[in-house]
Amino acid sequence: MNIITKFSIGQYVDGNRSWLRIIDSRLKIILVFIFLITPIWAGPVWRLGLVVSLLLITFLSLLPARVWWRSVLILSILSLLIGFLSILASSDIHSLESSLRDPNELNVILASHEKWNILEIPSKKIGFISFGSYDLSRKGFELGIKTSTLIFTVIHSVNLMLLTTPQENIVWALSWFLNPVRKIGLPIDKWLFQLLIALRFIPLVQEEFQNLVKSVSVRSINVRHLGLKKSINVLITLVERLFLNIFLRIEQGADALLSKKKILIKTNRFRTFQKTTFLTFIVNTLSICFIGIAIFLRKLYGAL
Repeated sequence: MNIITKFSIGQYVDGNRSWLRIIDSRLKIILVFIFLITPIWAGPVWRLGLVVSLLLITFLSLLPARVWWRSVLILSILSLLIGFLSILASSDIHSLESSLRDPNELNVILASHEKWNILEIPSKKIGFISFGSYDLSRKGFELGIKTSTLIFTVIHSVNLMLLTTPQENIVWALSWFLNPVRKIGLPIDKWLFQLLIALRFIPLVQEEFQNLVKSVSVRSINVRHLGLKKSINVLITLVERLFLNIFLRIEQGADALLSKKKILIKTNRFRTFQKTTFLTFIVNTLSICFIGIAIFLRKLYGAL
């Protein structure tokens, strides 16, 4: 299986079927920052709304399903798993020993106050093993929602931008925003050039991982015959080999840059010009309206 083509995460996929491709790269960066910044100090309603809007944008983007469905599925499973672990870790798990404080202290809560626990499972004894009791608190449930939605919005919003925007356009858009900072004397062009190299390095990392997976599958290693200790040693060796190959690629790229006596970095050349059409004007206008509506809704419904 070709991991680079099956899981296109963090790399640009060429095409002309999606309306996301014709949005101005500067507007895309603003939209991504909305998905990255607005969840801060926001309640679960706003975070769930961001996830739903991201899924709607993905489904209605006219991107081929083979480009995004695997990454969305894996990211959804990972987000739900981490959210579930957050709920278990933050909820109240009673100790088997007697409590040090009097449980009647909580009777002081006002009658109009919301119920503290969403789910209460009493203790059960099966044979000589006791299970429970377990209480699912509201704070734990909200923490699970915040954790899972934050992971999904951060990764998927950035991935959507990288799927539909060439790396050069992203660097040019960032240079447009950072243009006033150049007057201070900061090396903005060098930093953006390093960012461009990092974005182009993502497919190389995926290629090295794919080559490592293929080499393991060819050797047909039987984990059951190895045992636990030897299996861990093989895993550590594979991770070490992966990092060594990545560092080798970095060293080769650095040698190629150092071989040139002088490198002229002009971020203005990075922008790929597109023909302005009526459809482009409409899509960019709707994107600006979406940004304004998102900021307005964040003030209304984004509070904790």
